[in-house]
Amino acid sequence: MKPDLFQAPDYYNLDELLTDEHKLVRDSAREWVKREVSPIIEDFAQRAEFPKQIIKGLADIGAFGPYIPEEYGGAGLDHISYGLIMQEIERGDSGVRSTASVQSSLVMYPIWKYGNEEQRRKYLPKLASGEFMGCFGLTEPNYGSDPGSMITNFKDMGDHYLLNGAKMWISNAPFADIAIVWAKNEEGRIHGLIVERGMPGFTTPETHNKWSLRASSTGELIFDNVKVPKENLLPNKSGLGAPLGCLDSARFGIAWGAIGAAMDCYDTALRYAKERIQFDKPIAGTQLQQKKLAEMITEITKAQLLTWRLGVLRNEGKATTAQISMAKRNNVDMAIHIAREARQMLGGMGITGEYSIMRHMMNLESVITYEGTHDIHLLITGMDITGIPAFK
Repeated sequence: MKPDLFQAPDYYNLDELLTDEHKLVRDSAREWVKREVSPIIEDFAQRAEFPKQIIKGLADIGAFGPYIPEEYGGAGLDHISYGLIMQEIERGDSGVRSTASVQSSLVMYPIWKYGNEEQRRKYLPKLASGEFMGCFGLTEPNYGSDPGSMITNFKDMGDHYLLNGAKMWISNAPFADIAIVWAKNEEGRIHGLIVERGMPGFTTPETHNKWSLRASSTGELIFDNVKVPKENLLPNKSGLGAPLGCLDSARFGIAWGAIGAAMDCYDTALRYAKERIQFDKPIAGTQLQQKKLAEMITEITKAQLLTWRLGVLRNEGKATTAQISMAKRNNVDMAIHIAREARQMLGGMGITGEYSIMRHMMNLESVITYEGTHDIHLLITGMDITGIPAFK
């Protein structure tokens, strides 16, 4: 088991833009990842298993709802702190970051923003502590980039709702205690429902044979005449804008997380290039390898500046959906290119589990697709700057 020697690059002294609290939060997450994630993650990825033993640790470092107010069990931190935690966790593994992102932005966030006080008190403290784990049901087998066409629906049966349908590619589904499910009522209006494990007719079959996010637990949500109590409807927002608001928060976290994966690939490639001797000198002394490394650190630095500014805007309540989309698209694309270049620098060693690069590269193939594909985010920017939607 190799020691985690990661050193985070900060070429533009961006630490000077962070508060002492930001740095404390980040460094705590970084040390936890080095201690609890790095030593085990390759083994769990090889076995395609989520390491459930880290759930309490994720809660302890504030990874579950860090921006949720303390009265509901959250840490009451700002959005830059949330981003930094996601950066450090994804430096360890994108699948682990997915688990934290879903819990924070796609489960706790809608209960906090769209739920009532009773729902907040009932669910948020248990989600923040990791006693409850959650998942988010939006994507369907036939509707991914077009969630408004969903067919999952519920009917008012007087004293309860009757829910039918299916969701696919759902992180945390196989072990989640609750699911935030988006479905249409009889008028075709989208609402959020809190569905609890154990409700008759609700099943969560696991998705197998993934080549990406192997250390993340993925599954389906199946609803066969599930009786959902009326008090489980999220009352304070409906329509497609409700789940999309959750995705804004999640995409913000992804924009930061992707930097973590890129930094790990860069740091691994830099260290390897200094140690690997060919033709009587380290390969770091060759022009082609220096070109790769120089381009990597340039792109990481640009992404760091982009997300820091986005974090300031989100703290001020000014960050737009389109701005978040730009950062998600840019940073994941940046990370996947760095992973590919880093893999080449390591030659044959780059494909082995002795190094993290191939795992990051495979994971990022999912990250570049989920919560808005690379192309859909391009069209979001295009619509924002032209005023003309081009989705159809």
